[in-house]
Amino acid sequence: MNAKRLCYVCDLVDDPKLIEEYKRYHAKENAWPEITKSIRDSGIIDLEIYILGNRLFMIMEVDETFTPERKQMMDAANPKVQEWEKLMWQFQLAPPGAKEGEKWLPMEQIYKLP
Repeated sequence: MNAKRLCYVCDLVDDPKLIEEYKRYHAKENAWPEITKSIRDSGIIDLEIYILGNRLFMIMEVDETFTPERKQMMDAANPKVQEWEKLMWQFQLAPPGAKEGEKWLPMEQIYKLP
């Protein structure tokens, strides 16, 4: 299996109370099992989210079945994912350059240790 690493960025509303609430939703003990299953079913092997201030950075390891388009179609067809996404929009902001409805934007790799 050939794993591939993808990195995305998203912003949060710059409100300390909302940021703490967002962190609570993402704590291991609060993970929605349906969301975890949806992530794994889409071909995501591993996923981590980091935060600095109100900027989020997501690293995903994906298998050969993963494509952003396939994940988007799966998410659109999953009512629980749609519920989660609606909930998360109260915390998340589209980063600069995002199109309407986008919040997680792919990052371009510009350096890798030789």
